[in-house]
Formats: sequence, C-alpha cells, structure tokens
Amino acid sequence: MPYCMKSNIKGKEDGHSKVPGPLFRHNGASLHMSSRISCIRLGPNLAPHVASDSPIVGNALFTTLGSETSGGSVYTISLVEPIDLGAGILNTWSRLEEITSFMCTLWTAEYDYNRHRAIIGTNQGGASVDLESGTRSWFLRCKSDVFAQQIVDSGNVVLCGLRNGEVVSVDFRKKRLLSSRFPEHRISYVSSDKRVGSSNQGGFKLAGNIYPSHTIKMPSSISCLASLKYDDQYFLASSVDGSIKLYDRRMLQRGAVQSYEGHVNSHTQIQLGVDPDERYVMSGGEDCKLRIWSIKSGELLLEDKFSNSVLTTVCYQSFKKFKAEEENQYTYNSSLGAWLGSYEGLFYMDWQ
Repeated sequence: MPYCMKSNIKGKEDGHSKVPGPLFRHNGASLHMSSRISCIRLGPNLAPHVASDSPIVGNALFTTLGSETSGGSVYTISLVEPIDLGAGILNTWSRLEEITSFMCTLWTAEYDYNRHRAIIGTNQGGASVDLESGTRSWFLRCKSDVFAQQIVDSGNVVLCGLRNGEVVSVDFRKKRLLSSRFPEHRISYVSSDKRVGSSNQGGFKLAGNIYPSHTIKMPSSISCLASLKYDDQYFLASSVDGSIKLYDRRMLQRGAVQSYEGHVNSHTQIQLGVDPDERYVMSGGEDCKLRIWSIKSGELLLEDKFSNSVLTTVCYQSFKKFKAEEENQYTYNSSLGAWLGSYEGLFYMDWQ
C-alpha cells in the first residue's frame, strides 16, 4: 500500500528525523459499510480517572453518512483487546456494534466521555445517543445542516456549527424525547462580509434550549469548531470562505478576539488542528498548502506545500510523553508531530 510521509522542522525538511514506518493494509482488514464513514472518534484510553470496568474504556465511535436509500448509523467497536489482523480478523469485526440508525444524514459526531453518549450532527438538527441503551433524543431542530459540534462546560453545553454560518449554543441539561416539543427561537443577526460597508440583517428559526445571546454568524457554512481544553470558554471556528477566528463565549457579542489571515478556502470542509499545549492552530487550504498560526497572536508561523491535494484532516499527537531516565526521574518530551490526510495520501509532520 503506498504511503506518503514528510518530516518538517521549523519549515525545513530534516532527513534525520524519525517518522513512523510504512503503512500496510492487511488482507481482510477492511469492512464494507452501507455508506461512507462520516466521522471517527476515539474513546479515552485506560487512565487513573476512568474505572477499569467503565464501558467507555477502549471504545471507538464512528458514524456513516447515509445514502439515498437509507439514513446514517452510529457504531462502536471495542479496542480493549489487540486487533487481530490475521486469521482472527472476524473476531475483531464481531466487536462492531450498530447502536442505532437514523432516517437522515449524519454529518459529524462527538464522543461525550462523561456520559457515554454520542452527540450527532445531522441534516435535521442535533441529537444525542446513549451508547449503552441506544436511546435517542433531539436537542436541536433546524432546517440548516449541523456540520460541526463541540462539547463544552463538562457536557452541559453543545456548540453547533450550521450550514448557514451560525454557531449556536445549546443547553443540554434539559432532556427531551424524540416526540417532545422544543421551545422555538428566531435568531436575529447582522451579517457582515469582507466588502467594506456591506451588511445584511437576517434571522432564522430553530427549536431547542438555545442561548440566543450566545450565537454568532460567520460569512459562510461552518467548516470546523475546536474548543480549547485548558479553558473551554474559548473556541476556534472556521467557515468555508476561508475565515478562521477565535471567540470567547463570555463576550460573543463583541465579535472575535483573534483572526487568522492567509487561509484559502471557498467550499471545502477542512479540519482545524490544535496542538496539545494549545499554542498553535494548523489547517490545510484549497491551494494545497499547510499553514500554522499562533493562537495567541494570530501570526502566521508556517506556510508550506508538500501535497498536491487539499489537506482536509489533521490529528495532532493527543498525549505528552515522559521518558524515564532513572528511577523516579522523568524528563518531558514534547513534539508537534501531526498526521495530515488528503486525497493523495497520509502525511506525518514533525515541527519542533
């Protein structure tokens, strides 16, 4: 199986940097689904704050988009035991469980570790799925597709990014069944585009436990949302017109607190990547370039092209490594290594 790799340190290739070895696809190591995979989310690994018998340890969550003949589905697969890619591959796939299916399109999903549930973004609104019982409940109904989501406030609030450019905050503490009625809201906004002096008043209707004052409007469809873990009052939002901005949920009416210039996008759903220390934000662009900005200052730190197709997905290393030199003595080893995916292949980048 062909693979693509690049090691980059401060914008310069380093032939001595180690990158993960060749990628292989074993015979039988793939499973044909009813429609394409729309989202994959890994559950937490075994950690001191997670009980060893917790149902979330070692689980992965993924969703299918849906097709013309059927809606999307929500699945989990247990990864507690090592994956057998040999003769035991059928035992591996036997761990796959379809939790529930919808009669609509599933665009995105988030894994709520605290409550063992999936938060789903669809073309009909936002829904929650209990991953143990399969019980579904809607928390947002709207006519604009939910393309991006983030769970904040320890699961009490869900940020939803919509096709129409809105980002709405939904209070998740009030549960409602699928058949229940929601409080209806008409969200008014003043949308301004990049043309000087151009603004339009508008609004749209939605139903759910919405904070109307905690709503923002970006110039185009929301591409990605990324909350900062150290302080989830802050979140990054990007839209398909090339805008990337940082917001403070306590001061949304004042607009963005930081902007990141130079991103190139006109219609593509492109992920944002935030490093574990939350100093940098990374994104690919439609010009096939990778860019890295300082989250705090907004300065463009790196602009590099090493792919001939758009880098639409990015995943930083999600943990910090500690290396034992002597007994009870550890040194901190941190890296900005990240995986990036495009139509062309999979890339690894190391920027230290």
